[in-house]
Amino acid sequence: MLALIAGSGDLPPALLARLPQRPLICALAGFTPQVTPEVTFRLEHLGTFLADLAARGVTDICMAGAVKRPVIDPTQIDAATAPLVARLQEAMGKGDDGTLRGVIAILENAGFNIIAAHDLAPDLLPDPGVMAGMIAPQIRRDAVLGEQVIADMGRSDTGQACLILQGRVIAREDAQGTDAMIARFAPGDDPLWGAVDAVGALLGDAAEWLSGADGAPMDARGAILLKAPKPGQDRRADLPVIGPQTARGAVAAGLAGIVVEAGGVIVLHPDQIIATLNRVGACFWVRPKGGA
Repeated sequence: MLALIAGSGDLPPALLARLPQRPLICALAGFTPQVTPEVTFRLEHLGTFLADLAARGVTDICMAGAVKRPVIDPTQIDAATAPLVARLQEAMGKGDDGTLRGVIAILENAGFNIIAAHDLAPDLLPDPGVMAGMIAPQIRRDAVLGEQVIADMGRSDTGQACLILQGRVIAREDAQGTDAMIARFAPGDDPLWGAVDAVGALLGDAAEWLSGADGAPMDARGAILLKAPKPGQDRRADLPVIGPQTARGAVAAGLAGIVVEAGGVIVLHPDQIIATLNRVGACFWVRPKGGA
């Protein structure tokens, strides 16, 4: 029996639509997925939650969707979870990737098999190739730089996407996510991006990539978005995802295209992405890692 631990975003419903049978849907308290969970649990009750899954006959677990690290309330830890606390705290002290690895290890030690979303639905990872537009020589050069930048970011666990413009890094993804990064370069009156842009505006001077030297937002027209997984990450969870909203944001910001690492980025509703980018002549390249 499969349990789906669903986070936020479009991936959980997209995955659910592809499964022949509905799994047991679970969610971490405080995070509301776009699918209705049968079980909601607190991290302070993780031991009890895992025992409940086993009692229900669950053998496989898939984690899909975004979940931020919660704050553990020591007063809420139950007896079944107490033996796990030291391992959880150690993992959570190692950043997002370390937290994920630690949680996966705990689940495996409890006897569960962890299955990646793209193993359940292989079509979530498109084949390599140019899916929209044309790949100009500058895009190829910028993609090489973008791959190097994301590798550096991944080693410090700081993001999985960046914007490259003619050999220059103009933005790096932070905790706000890819769409918020792109939204900083879209027109302020774009109704598609008003809400995301308002979130980004709250960052102010704390995010250096928001502004050029004179404090004004930089022009991203002609830049590419490069998105790829972190080097060496456990790909059974937290693979980067793009969808139609990312494509709409790229168009609003005037990007020349979107480049994702083949086999490393989940693509939702590719037909919509392709149509959106084709309308403005922007490219969509599923690029093999290390490709020229």
